[in-house]
Amino acid sequence: MEDSKIERINELAKKKKEVGLTEAELEEQAALRKEYIQGYRRSLQAHIEGIKLVDENGNDVTPEKLKQIQKEKGLHGRDQED
Repeated sequence: MEDSKIERINELAKKKKEVGLTEAELEEQAALRKEYIQGYRRSLQAHIEGIKLVDENGNDVTPEKLKQIQKEKGLHGRDQED
């Protein structure tokens, strides 16, 4: 999300606490928050999909479901075992 949109979210939050928001501003705030949350979820999902779990003995213990997702997306190509 662009910095200007995050700044706008903060401006609206501050204004809401101080004087309240108009109906149009409430709708804008809801839309911006929804966009922010969607971006955060995409980022978190991409991060999780890139994780490889290794036990104390160095064995790959990544869950099979995650390995399958990584294989489908071409992640950790050389590290994956079939």
